[in-house]
Amino acid sequence: MNRFTIQLDEMKAAYAAEPNPTLEVRLDRIARIEKMIEANEEKISKALMADFGVRHPVETRLAECQMIYQACKHTRKHLKEWMKPEQRDVPFHMGASQAWVESQSLGVIGILSPWNYPVQLTLIPAIAAFAAGNRVWLKPSERSSRTSGFIASLIQEYFHPSEFCVTTGGPEVAEQFAALPFDHLFFTGSGAIGKKVMRAAAENLTPVTLELGGTTPVIIDQSAKLKDAAASIVYGKLLNSGQTCIAPDYVLLNQSIQEEFIQELQAAAQIQFSNPEELTGPIDERQLEYWQHLVSDALDRGAKVIPLLNNPGAGARPFEPIALINVPQEARVLHEEIFGPILPIVTVADTSAAIAYVNNKPSPLALYWFGKDKKNMKRVLDETRSGGVTVNDTLLHITIEDLPFGGVGPSGMGSYHGKAGFDTFSHQKSILEVRGFFGLNLFKGTKTARPPYGKMTEWLLRYLK
Repeated sequence: MNRFTIQLDEMKAAYAAEPNPTLEVRLDRIARIEKMIEANEEKISKALMADFGVRHPVETRLAECQMIYQACKHTRKHLKEWMKPEQRDVPFHMGASQAWVESQSLGVIGILSPWNYPVQLTLIPAIAAFAAGNRVWLKPSERSSRTSGFIASLIQEYFHPSEFCVTTGGPEVAEQFAALPFDHLFFTGSGAIGKKVMRAAAENLTPVTLELGGTTPVIIDQSAKLKDAAASIVYGKLLNSGQTCIAPDYVLLNQSIQEEFIQELQAAAQIQFSNPEELTGPIDERQLEYWQHLVSDALDRGAKVIPLLNNPGAGARPFEPIALINVPQEARVLHEEIFGPILPIVTVADTSAAIAYVNNKPSPLALYWFGKDKKNMKRVLDETRSGGVTVNDTLLHITIEDLPFGGVGPSGMGSYHGKAGFDTFSHQKSILEVRGFFGLNLFKGTKTARPPYGKMTEWLLRYLK
């Protein structure tokens, strides 16, 4: 037995001693997460700044802390209702029998969290797991090492390790972690690592939720107000410097509006992100090199760079945000999740062509549509597949706690946020209590179907038709 197996056994033993925590216990665990973040907002912001080089505290408070507060508030408001058994219909011939579904906790939940939002993408799944009555074991990303280490120390301060355990380390630790026989494994990250996680989990038949990514399209309809669209797209693209799983990855529009859109894009970028202190840096040198390789590859194939900012900050930024036009279809930037401040713009003839372009790629985690033409909007919503959609803005569907968040196909499996998260980390147990008519033994349960078969059985078969 290694230390991981021993720790999991201890957590499973603690769960077995309290397999159905009360509403009060669950709310207390969630409240501790909330207090932990409230008391340490400033320190968390500093840790993230140290990891990213540049990351404005307001961006951290908006994109990390506020999302956690929102999840806590929503869960607190609805958890009592979520925990109630749900009555189900029973056919007439079952007499006074009653059927219901109870949401039962699973046990110990493993969470493998990413580096791009290393606070909210760690703690929001944990909130859902606690809401459902489980214990949680976390393995945060080593790429955001300072933030991961600080969050680990906070969790150890606020929780007993049998409630909420944290293990830090590199890829080899993650491999051992994914291979543990958890009762559910939750992973956020790339599709390539997601496949490894799923393979490891399969050895134990551990159910998994995979929050992956993909290339997120933006479709700009001819009816769109380009100034508004550009402002929303710039924000969605440059928040966290594009290191966001639902950041726009490419824009589809008609050639006739491309020039005006680029001008509006540059104007919006200048207004929102000209201050070098407000544009987050790459998480590490590896990420910066990836951005540079994507751009070099596109340029080598004939693409053209359009700078989004006209004051490069005298070298204060390691990478300047850009748009790309005339990008050949074989360029890597059109096939890989960019995770950076690079926005390819692709021209298409019309809505049909935009839909065909999106459907020719793996289903993305998100899709954005801009315009006023409701007919075209409905076509895009009906004829494309994506994890979620925001119309006439970017990112915001993830902020609605009552909307399930998750991918489809290669962009993920399963969902969380709000009730969806509670359901993900619960087993829906079906229960039937058999009773006869009027409290008597009359027609009770299987009685009419039992051998020896006779007239009563024939009546039942006719009735059930």
